[in-house]
Amino acid sequence: MKNPFRGFSAILYKEFLVVLRDPLTLFFMLFPPLIEMIAFGYALDNDVKHMATVVLDEDRTVESRQIIERFVNTDTFRVVGEVRSVGELAAEIRRGHAYVGLQIPPNFTRDLRAGRNARVQMLIDGSSSTIAGSALNTAVGVAFRESVVTLLGETGRRDLPFEIRPQILYNPAMRSPNFFVPGVIGVVLQIATTFATAMSLVRERERGTLEQLLVSPLSRWGLMLGKLIPYLCIALFMATGLYAIMHWLFDVPIAGSFPALMVATVVYVFCLLSLGLLISTRAQNQMQALQMSMIFIMPSVFFSGFIFPRETMPAVFWGVGACLPTTYFIELARAIILRGATLADFWTHLVTLVGMGAGLFALCVFRFRQKIG
Repeated sequence: MKNPFRGFSAILYKEFLVVLRDPLTLFFMLFPPLIEMIAFGYALDNDVKHMATVVLDEDRTVESRQIIERFVNTDTFRVVGEVRSVGELAAEIRRGHAYVGLQIPPNFTRDLRAGRNARVQMLIDGSSSTIAGSALNTAVGVAFRESVVTLLGETGRRDLPFEIRPQILYNPAMRSPNFFVPGVIGVVLQIATTFATAMSLVRERERGTLEQLLVSPLSRWGLMLGKLIPYLCIALFMATGLYAIMHWLFDVPIAGSFPALMVATVVYVFCLLSLGLLISTRAQNQMQALQMSMIFIMPSVFFSGFIFPRETMPAVFWGVGACLPTTYFIELARAIILRGATLADFWTHLVTLVGMGAGLFALCVFRFRQKIG
């Protein structure tokens, strides 16, 4: 019986030498993911703070200044200037000088002391839904708190008649990096690994060495596996560094088992490398390989649950996300890192990744046209 992995050790040795002697490949596999990890980790943040705010204080009393301080003390708003009219207030927002405009009418203190409804107008730039939502929620919270304090003072009560005491699990501080950074690792790994293996066979074809492999006594399984393993080792080294950056730079604790996280990473990276090899069996040159690899990047960013919840997506895009390895890895990584879950808790995700990896690798082998015997 013929060995299905005939020549594996020879091609593995050769590929390790080629990769380690190619500083450009090592540079693009290790350095750009590091920069992308740091850049995305800092840039992707839903915790909007210190929004530029302009104020129109027509009341100019102690009470009006106190309500402005209440908004500033939330750390959501930052007063950058004062205006003298409503038109100027709207113009500052239109010009992009401020996201929020706060207007306190001239009768604010009089209505407040008389027990009437004292109104404050807030203009919010809705062109950014994230900023607008944060400003609106904070403003409503400030108004609610001030109203409750005033009512308790008028009634003489010390306690609220009804109270909810929420307990936030796994991410008590509700830090955005805790949510985004594990997803960033999944996307960064896809970019680096898919590009690397997508170029491997194409590079052999362009250098004229592919014909030598075709006539050599190598099995298709051995050739493909030998080309994949060196990039798998480099990718795991890179993933370990990304997890270290996640923990030490972004202060994201790993609540679960690190070995379980690495098992999930190995399976995920194998899927990505097999996808890259599949692309390389189809592409005729490096430009085609690059363009074909880019096809999978944008869906993985938008449909995997990396940024937007998949539950809110239309069925067709939810289905696209279900076909992407990134979707299952991000859910696995967040479960292990944030919630301390085990692989047994998410065994379906792991089995799906294993099936995807095996299917993609087998497809690579059968697409590679080598005449044996």
